[in-house]
Parts: sequence; structure tokens; C-alpha cells
Amino acid sequence: MSSVFNKVNNFKNKYPRTIAWRLDKSSKVIEDHLNPGEEVLYAFAGQDSVSFWTFFFTKVIVLTNKRLILGQKRLLWGYFFTSVTPDLFNDLKVNSGLIWGKVKIDTVNELVVIKKLDKKALIEIETQVSTVMKRKKQKMKKDF
Repeated sequence: MSSVFNKVNNFKNKYPRTIAWRLDKSSKVIEDHLNPGEEVLYAFAGQDSVSFWTFFFTKVIVLTNKRLILGQKRLLWGYFFTSVTPDLFNDLKVNSGLIWGKVKIDTVNELVVIKKLDKKALIEIETQVSTVMKRKKQKMKKDF
């Protein structure tokens, strides 16, 4: 099993109210796009929230030592893949509801919304994403 799948599966087991399936397929998308020397630091999964029909599609989000990666295997063929480098990352917003929560990842080019997350997972997700991306942005400023 891949390191991405292991981390996402651990997340799903830790937060069972999160709605996510086909984790192995979406994890494979990300594994295929990992660059040499790229280390997976954190991974989680949730539902892409473009329309009602995307309720059936799980998106896997991975933090590596170099970037934030989003991967989603389509139901029949193909996949979606997005790479967000620290310089393109703007903001992270967290919304908590009665049962589920959602995370909004704001980048220079788009706003990605991940829904149907166990609301107990929101603090962990925010801490991980904010900490890693902030650290990477600071390192980029020093290197510049």
C-alpha cells in the first residue's frame, strides 16, 4: 500500500463521520504525481463541493514537504489533479456545522471547498495545513 493511502486511511479511521470512499483510487492519482524527494506529511479526504453530483466523488488532499496536492479519480475514466505551491496559497477557512464541516482552500487561481468532513477533524486539518504552508512561505521569503 502507498504512503498516501495509508495516511488517508488513518485519517478516515480516526474521523469515521467523514464521507469519503474510493480512497485507494484517488490516492493513486497523487502517488503518480509525487516528485522525487517529495515526502508526504499529512493527508485527508472529503467531498468536492461543486454540485450535488460531486457528492459521489472523493478528493484526497496531501501536504508534502514541497506543496499541497489535490487528487480525485473520476468515476469511469480519468482524474483531476491540482498542485498548489506555497507562493500560490492564500488562505484557509473552516466552517463547522451540526454534523459535518468544510474547509475552503483559497489559492491565487481558485477556491477549493472540501465538504462532509467529520467536524472533529477540522482543528487538525487547519493546524496541519496552516503550519506547513506558513513555514514554507517563510522559507521561500528567506531564500528569495
